[in-house]
Amino acid sequence: MARIAGIDLPKNKRGEIGLTYIYGIGRSRAKEILTKASISFDKKVNQWNDDEQTAIRNLINAEFKVEGALRSETQMNIKRLLDIACYRGLRHRKGLPVRGQRTKTNSRTRKGKRKTVAGKKKAAKK
Repeated sequence: MARIAGIDLPKNKRGEIGLTYIYGIGRSRAKEILTKASISFDKKVNQWNDDEQTAIRNLINAEFKVEGALRSETQMNIKRLLDIACYRGLRHRKGLPVRGQRTKTNSRTRKGKRKTVAGKKKAAKK
């Protein structure tokens, strides 16, 4: 089993898919890493030898910010926005969408479960 950046990569997946299990590495970056390490995209993770694993590990450590360092940087950026109280920071603070999406109907992921408010009673007609 390959362990890179503190993550156990799945054994039976292709290399470019297996690398995406690391936070901060997507498909295009995985392809870039495998190209620089001169490893085939189709080679499965359990078929990598020790030299190939070492090459990938060294490339990731040298060139990319992944896992804990990337997560902490993201949190620091959000905290900075909160501290300077800019519009994006206020949206983070309120738990609303930050990037201009509509909130009248959608945005249930950010807002959470619906909080139903009782409606007004209709006035009786004479």
